[in-house]
Amino acid sequence: LLNILSCRLKMARGPAFAVFISVLMVVTGSLNTICAKWADSLKDGELTFNHPFLQALCMFFGEFLCLVVFFMLFAYRKWKWNQLNIEGDGGAIRDLSEGEAPILPQFNPLIFVFPACCDILATSIMYIGLNLTTASSFQMLRGAVILFTGLLAVAFLGYKMHKYKWLGMLFVTAGLGVVGVADIVFDSNPHDDTNGIITGDLLIIMAQIIVACQMVYEQKYVQQYDVPALFAVGLEGLFGMTILGLLLFPMYYIRVPSTFSTDPEGRLENVFLALKEIGGNPMIAVALSGTIVSIAFFNFAGVSVTKELSATTRMVLDSVRTLVIWVVSIPLFHETFIPVQLIGFGLLIMGMFIYNDLLLGPFIRRSVLPSMGESSCNTCCLSLWASDSLEDHEPLVNEDDP
Repeated sequence: LLNILSCRLKMARGPAFAVFISVLMVVTGSLNTICAKWADSLKDGELTFNHPFLQALCMFFGEFLCLVVFFMLFAYRKWKWNQLNIEGDGGAIRDLSEGEAPILPQFNPLIFVFPACCDILATSIMYIGLNLTTASSFQMLRGAVILFTGLLAVAFLGYKMHKYKWLGMLFVTAGLGVVGVADIVFDSNPHDDTNGIITGDLLIIMAQIIVACQMVYEQKYVQQYDVPALFAVGLEGLFGMTILGLLLFPMYYIRVPSTFSTDPEGRLENVFLALKEIGGNPMIAVALSGTIVSIAFFNFAGVSVTKELSATTRMVLDSVRTLVIWVVSIPLFHETFIPVQLIGFGLLIMGMFIYNDLLLGPFIRRSVLPSMGESSCNTCCLSLWASDSLEDHEPLVNEDDP
């Protein structure tokens, strides 16, 4: 009776919960980038807040909160299992429990040190790039991760990808080119630094190479241990927060050009100045708190979407997030609307859909190919859109960054 009631409750909450976590993922994912850009636009006196490494530290702290949530859920499941498995003088009652007692996964946590280091480098570079370019371009250029993950998976993991995935990567590359060129050629704001925009866009794309290395490593070494997603994200947050926290001290003594730091003394990261600016303008603390909370809820929602719905649904929602960031950034940060970027955005989305075999591929296989009959064109299309080869493997493309 309890099992039937539980199943009915799950069925009843199904659609509502799916909508809730989907909206939560889009909202928190959008807020993460918006809060980061908001912090970059705030001032304390004449100084604009420009501390990408401190912002990256806040992001890792948000990921670390996922570890706290994981252990809270684990403790609850352990307590619930103990309540349903009562041992007394007459023996044990185990009829109401499902499966064995919850246990922590057995693996070496140090396997997450390398991906955490990749995350530190990539996130810090992306925040530097975000400081130099617009929030919308930042979000769209992050789509380059598909391109680099696919290439690295083929080169180092020996994957043989479907031909339609190469087509999707071609569309993504074209979209990135349009977005980057539009940033430079069609920007009419006289206050924008063209060299800074070019540098920012290139830094964001370079960061995607590091993200791709992280994903390929995780797929090769981490997935074999079957680590729960919240646990994995939390461990990377813990290691990233610890390592980057220690690196802030030597960064104080490293001097860099003014393009990468607006610190009066040219320091790579001046945490003392950052704390002074936060004290002088409390809204900076609000923006950083938004980064922490949003990344924590974004990771939780992303894991829930993947578990309750599918990884492809998560990718579609992430595309919606890109659109939301673009629409909100124009009035909020006074970005210039560049119509040509619509073409770039469309190419990026088309490439992501083709790469992940959504809508277009299934439609062609279901409706177009059967009506073409036997012809050389049909054979060519079948070769391009075929998806049933046992030799093909998909590299994992997943976004848990800002």
